[in-house]
Amino acid sequence: MNWNNWFRQIHRWLSIVFAAVVAVIFVTLGVGTEPAYWVYLLPLFPLGLLMLTGLYMFVLPYAARWGNARRTGGHE
Repeated sequence: MNWNNWFRQIHRWLSIVFAAVVAVIFVTLGVGTEPAYWVYLLPLFPLGLLMLTGLYMFVLPYAARWGNARRTGGHE
């Protein structure tokens, strides 16, 4: 498996983790128990990693185009 596939796989699993953490927080609020303050900060870690992997995948096509243009010496 190459790097692009690894990043896509990590991004998928992080999205599942993020959704599960947010769902658990909403369920605890629905039950009526007030979780500790740090529980509200739990989704920030997977969200930050989702942002990084998402930005990487967003830039990939542009980086490939820039690399091809530089290699051929032409413009897009």
